[in-house]
Amino acid sequence: MVRATNPHLLIVEGVLERLYGLEERRVAPKGTLPSDLAAAAGASALDQARLAPPDVDLLIFAGVSEDLEEPATAHVVAHKLAVTAPVFDVKNACNGVLNALQIADALIRTGTHTTVLVVTGELPSRLMRLPVADRSELAYAMPAYTGGDMGAALLVQASDTPGLIATRFAADSAGWDAATMVNPYFGSEDRPRCPRIDSESLVRSCLGFVQDGVREMAELGFKIGDADLVCVHQASMPFTRTLCAAVGAEPERVVPVFPRYGNVGTGSLPLQLVEAQNAGRLHRGDLVALFGLASGTSCGLALCQW
Repeated sequence: MVRATNPHLLIVEGVLERLYGLEERRVAPKGTLPSDLAAAAGASALDQARLAPPDVDLLIFAGVSEDLEEPATAHVVAHKLAVTAPVFDVKNACNGVLNALQIADALIRTGTHTTVLVVTGELPSRLMRLPVADRSELAYAMPAYTGGDMGAALLVQASDTPGLIATRFAADSAGWDAATMVNPYFGSEDRPRCPRIDSESLVRSCLGFVQDGVREMAELGFKIGDADLVCVHQASMPFTRTLCAAVGAEPERVVPVFPRYGNVGTGSLPLQLVEAQNAGRLHRGDLVALFGLASGTSCGLALCQW
């Protein structure tokens, strides 16, 4: 796909696997929208929880991808699910789902809502169809070519026993230009239409955040070794190994999803939960640590009792 879009450049076979550890990915059929993926995931979540669309009293869409500039993609998802509750979008790069959980938790604790459906639908494979001008631009765009398409959903409900123990967030907005993606339809001459990702700067910024997350866990009375499962945002295999080493997470506590799915954006953390559950690695009562990292630059930590 990248070669077809950029016939003026030599792109070596297998470069994505050698650089990032990508073996395969999912690409949605032509004509698929982010809302389609989100709605399918939402329907699955409701079915597993034995709930019907009227039981949802708030729906939040948290994807990087979106159907429209206006209205909120959450409206489209709600219509496809026959959900009639209030809706809105949350957007914070790959931390969107964690921020949506933070908001859902806060609204439930205040009694405003009782059943919140958080959904996302990512279509990063579309970025591979954007042409680049030269090899320099290709180098910055290459990390974006590891993206895989994914829909995901998490259901949050009021309970006497909190599943979300705590959430913590931080940002270093001075690093916002380390990874950027302009609207391809409204790009200007001085900004390339393709994504521009400075991986070295992004990793440098994120590593400091990871240490903050470990300290936050300690202040909450937990250490990384207490977690039965550790989920970290997976943008590549080298990136994942670096983050795991930084937090002191043992490899067997982490579910590697990047090689088979690629970088699925906001779907990365929910995907790890699903894969862990399907593999019998996630059980009722387990302590789960979710580390989210995103361009901007921002980080998020959520501690959950499953």
